[in-house]
Amino acid sequence: MYKFNAFRARKNPLSHISVYPAQMQTQSLGRLRIRCATENEVPVRNATVTISSPSDPSRAIEMLRTDESGITEVVELPAPPRDYSLAPSEPQPYSEYDLNIEAEGYEQEFVSGVQILPDVTAEQNAVLEVLPPDESLETQIVIPPHTLYGDFPPKIPEDEIKPAAETGAIVLNQVVVPEFVIVHDGPPTDASAQNYYVRFRDYIKNVASSEIYATWPEATLYANVLAILSFTLNRVFTEWYPNQGFNFTITSSTAYDHKWSYGRNIYANIAFVVDSVFNNYLSRPNVRQPILTQYCDGVRTSCPGWMTQWGSKDLGDQGLSAIEILRRFYGNDIFINTAEAVAGVPQSWRGVNLTLGSRGNDVRTLQEQLNRIAQVYNAIPRITVDGIYGQQTAGAVRAFQQIFNLPVTGVVDKATWYRISGIYVAVARLAS
Repeated sequence: MYKFNAFRARKNPLSHISVYPAQMQTQSLGRLRIRCATENEVPVRNATVTISSPSDPSRAIEMLRTDESGITEVVELPAPPRDYSLAPSEPQPYSEYDLNIEAEGYEQEFVSGVQILPDVTAEQNAVLEVLPPDESLETQIVIPPHTLYGDFPPKIPEDEIKPAAETGAIVLNQVVVPEFVIVHDGPPTDASAQNYYVRFRDYIKNVASSEIYATWPEATLYANVLAILSFTLNRVFTEWYPNQGFNFTITSSTAYDHKWSYGRNIYANIAFVVDSVFNNYLSRPNVRQPILTQYCDGVRTSCPGWMTQWGSKDLGDQGLSAIEILRRFYGNDIFINTAEAVAGVPQSWRGVNLTLGSRGNDVRTLQEQLNRIAQVYNAIPRITVDGIYGQQTAGAVRAFQQIFNLPVTGVVDKATWYRISGIYVAVARLAS
């Protein structure tokens, strides 16, 4: 791993920044890590990432290089005071930075407006296209303002339970977490808007990072993520847009669905919450479909009977759990349900953690998948496929968790199992 920091000699890491004077006074810092890979999850090694301020794009604040796994080290960057994101306020609660990402043989990517909140880690995932020799390509990504700070249209009210009609696109006799959703990047009737195939969990992480602040209480994060999951799975289950003749799953318009922003950064703690509960949704008794859990910010827009984002933050401050928060808004009969199936993985998690001493076919499957991933991610050691979870297997799991920003425990829980499965499927597709 290489790092080039023109300001390394300065004792005060804020002394070269003049964009946010308040944060210079408070010494607030956020964190950023960049991960570069192809669409098939092949790491882009030795990519150069230049970080600059939008107010002075010609001056590099940091220069980083990706390691053999396609990731940079974590860098600390100035951010506004934490209090700005804990209550509705006029000052922008996050700082913004621009990234220039370059790697020989790949497209060049510019990302404008990466949002850094204090005391949390932002993750910027750059998906780079391999280019033929002597060709060049530049991609520009502009991250829009956070929905709690920018000006976005409020949600148009809908019934929370939808009539479901089978079109043949998916099986409607059970709730299935899809591998991908098709996101229409605009209102439903905007025929010029582009459609994007997005992995389901990546979509949820993107939306949650766009619509709530990662500095909020953990229970509030879980409550909001569960609401986003339930809403999205309702769109999937009812085939809401395909039944209207559209060729997508969901839109990026806040008037109809949730805000999804192509290429935006996500936050590590939000990603962890999503990985922990991504196959859960909200139900009511005797209702088969996930509930269309609508919400609003509760400050600029009021929405009786729905959750309010700022209200959920206040309840989290009071110590309420995620389900208690949700019931305050949606009623006491709402409960957390689990999808029967997860698409796009060779084998679903069986609900039991794999750890030292575990044995059986699940361990064997895990070992086979890790060995396949290790062919692409060389930092993961090869292991013996024997169905016994020993120190060797635990070491490979820890290496995987380190690369993909999961808690480094050496234990395979639900989040780690499905992350391993997802990366395995991606690299296996590359081979085929």
